[in-house]
Amino acid sequence: MSTELRHTYCALCISRCGCVGTLVDGVLTRVDPDPAHPTGQALCVKARAAPESVYAADRVLFPLRRTRPKGEADPGWERISWEEALDLLAARMRAAIAEHGPRALAFGVATPSGTAVADSFAWIHRLAHACHSPNLIFATENCNWHKDFAPAYTFGAGIGMPDYPHTGCILLWGFNPATSWLAQATAVQQARKRGARLIVVDPRRAGLAASADLWLRPHPGSDAALALGLAHELIETGRFDHEFLRSWSDAPFLVADADGRPLTGADLRDDGDAGQALAWDEVNGLPLACPNRPPNADRQACLALRGRYTVQTRRGPIACRPVFERLAERCRAWPASRVAEVTGIPAEQVVAAANLIADNLPLSFFTWTGTCQHTNATQTGRAIATLYGLTGCLDAPGGNVWFSKPPIADVMGFAWVTPEERALTLGRNERPEGPPQKGWITSRDLFRAVVEGEPYPVTCLVSFGGNFLLSKPNTRLSDAALEKLGFFALAELVETPTARHADLLLPVCGAWEREGLQAGFQTSAAAEAHVQLRPALAPPQGESRSDTWIVFELAKRLGLAEQFYGGDPETALVRMLAPSGLTPEALRAAPGGITLKLETRYRKYEQSGFSTPSGRLELHSERLRGVGLDPLPDHVAPAIPHDPRFPLTLTTAKWPQYCHSQQRNQPSLRRRMPEPLVELHPETAAARGIREGDWIEISTPLGAMRARARLDRHLAPRVICAQYGWWQYPDGAGDANRLIDGECFDPVAGSNSLRNFPCQASPLPA
Repeated sequence: MSTELRHTYCALCISRCGCVGTLVDGVLTRVDPDPAHPTGQALCVKARAAPESVYAADRVLFPLRRTRPKGEADPGWERISWEEALDLLAARMRAAIAEHGPRALAFGVATPSGTAVADSFAWIHRLAHACHSPNLIFATENCNWHKDFAPAYTFGAGIGMPDYPHTGCILLWGFNPATSWLAQATAVQQARKRGARLIVVDPRRAGLAASADLWLRPHPGSDAALALGLAHELIETGRFDHEFLRSWSDAPFLVADADGRPLTGADLRDDGDAGQALAWDEVNGLPLACPNRPPNADRQACLALRGRYTVQTRRGPIACRPVFERLAERCRAWPASRVAEVTGIPAEQVVAAANLIADNLPLSFFTWTGTCQHTNATQTGRAIATLYGLTGCLDAPGGNVWFSKPPIADVMGFAWVTPEERALTLGRNERPEGPPQKGWITSRDLFRAVVEGEPYPVTCLVSFGGNFLLSKPNTRLSDAALEKLGFFALAELVETPTARHADLLLPVCGAWEREGLQAGFQTSAAAEAHVQLRPALAPPQGESRSDTWIVFELAKRLGLAEQFYGGDPETALVRMLAPSGLTPEALRAAPGGITLKLETRYRKYEQSGFSTPSGRLELHSERLRGVGLDPLPDHVAPAIPHDPRFPLTLTTAKWPQYCHSQQRNQPSLRRRMPEPLVELHPETAAARGIREGDWIEISTPLGAMRARARLDRHLAPRVICAQYGWWQYPDGAGDANRLIDGECFDPVAGSNSLRNFPCQASPLPA
């Protein structure tokens, strides 16, 4: 018997934890942490169950073609060869384009943050863009948009990563790394051992919240009120970074009281610069042209942040105020007492949180789906970003930093889609500042186009993973759309409920059966400089192939080989790595990865400004004002139905055993959580005759589901927390998503109200 150890990393989620696989006679038997790896200090139960996922009995192992009409429970799968499958798919893609143009062809991809599709994510985008399709369904609106893209309205980039080794205070907001990013949980714990303070904002006392210096329990969807209340405490006590705001933000820019328009040099003179903002010179009592990037610090010292002024313009006097004065007024509406009324957080805790922040700088923060999955997500994100901007800690030591990344070639091909083609992206007219600007569409918009032909018909969908029926809310027309699609091809590991609607089901390798590249592991400067080419720990099961192989084979059949490096994935990998100076051979010879000598510079804005229209951190967003939205952050009540029959609030969360609708076919994980759970306060349960462990029914205006009751005294009495993604029960037990209306969404991003929906709980007969 031969035993071999292979260094690798787990690709099942964004944590990318370093690990070591054990093979006995070529069979994967276990996976353990690799402490020598930048993210290898711990490993979750899902990664440890790797052998079960590889050798699962319900894997799709061969290409399958539907033989029965859509709508029937049994697709009547017929095994075909890869040649037949790929030829069929390429022909149907060409037919859709020939009949209605590239807009009729849509692509889908699962989340790279919660699945292993990250290995192929860039190549799937490249294929969509090479086909000139304007539509790719990707759950960004409910996942990463509000941490990676929407913060650009304020920061000009995503939120970056906490500089944990140097931070003084950590703020985790709607983010439980113990279940969704284990490497970050480890980094937080290490920072706390060093003395960093921790504030956790979460409706549940889960994970790190249990040991935090301060746990704040907001009512779901009220996070912006808390952020504005904290900002109010800092502003009114003068505990904000005056110099940073004056020199590197738009805080001193003058805004007209009448219409909220920023004043510019063009208001003063006919030949004035319309791109040059005005500020008020407190020394000379005059408006002053305010430089963008980089400003002259000496000139900035006289600029007013507070006050009301009148500027004599070409069109007459205009009453105006600095952006900061307008922000202070907005925040003044949120004293701790009002925050307590809206959020349920005691006023003294709001004040305590502000004190912890102000007294333990530098502050770092992280937020994710807990604040994203609401109808007011964009304004909430703006409020949190503004609060953070007040500290001056952005891109500073111990703050949130944009670490230097390995220079890897961008192969996604966004530039191949013309502006005219991008204008056709579904949802672009409704949400021009949201994900559609990058071609990312929602299931709601896709299904409407398929069934109603609005704004045009979509007839062919090619998706790499993506269990839409379980990972999305109860989206209107979902079943009808999947049945009406002219052709639906899905690359998957197992036959999911969504897969049963497919015309063609393609077997993909699991993450442990294929090679994968990770350039940067995010959680620190050293981790981000690490590059690793993950080896396969087991051969592909059956006739399964990697998503990347499928993409390249399709590209060749579609006449796109030239755009895919001759259709050779190895050549493509060489080209992708070339800017870094690395080669596939070098990485394969170092299976644990190679750490590049990268230097992370702090406060990069001092050399190049921020990547915003003004070149500064923007508290006032002209991009949002330009599409009729509030340019300043505010708390907007969640846009959800109100019905006295449903007095409780349904929220959801992730548990460590499963991720989305995956892994429930693995015995060791199923033993840890055999049935779906719903958490509720003991008082709420007692009032309804519910006991620990009872099967109960959770109902909303859209339907009902079953789950086992778990009592949690830390939850607010009016909040219950359910799970989603279960599909092993014929009556839909354990899938809270189908109880939530997909027509309730954020007007900018389209993010759904998955964490806040009215419901009722009642006992079921024993």
